[in-house]
Amino acid sequence: MAHMSDPRVAEHMPLLTFEWDEAAVAKFVATKEERWSRDGLGHWAILLNSKYVGWGGFQKEGNEWDFGLVLKPNSFGLGTRISRKAIEFAIADERIPFITFLLPLSRKNFGALERLGATLVGEIEYDGSAFLKYRLETE
Repeated sequence: MAHMSDPRVAEHMPLLTFEWDEAAVAKFVATKEERWSRDGLGHWAILLNSKYVGWGGFQKEGNEWDFGLVLKPNSFGLGTRISRKAIEFAIADERIPFITFLLPLSRKNFGALERLGATLVGEIEYDGSAFLKYRLETE
């Protein structure tokens, strides 16, 4: 609840339009667990040296596997390192021929994503908000 209520996290999450309370957390966790049950893959709690630094993982959107990552502010610098591990996972998983990434327009630096090999697909609308969509081939 504290992680998702931090304004530094919300700054780059245009779909975060509600207050995080216990009910919101319970609904969020149930939704993510349902993705695991339905798709066999989903989001993970991410730990570094046994300490929670954020959450992220793969979510099936239609026929695409989208990768998302939401780190605690004091762990923002770990994004590329964690993303590389996730990409290694996706390459080894035959269900994932490519990964998509949706980034809010508030993000200005896309160099790390491009260095990982992702290419810009274009601007899309998702749940009423604009995002830049990137794609990374994993086959």
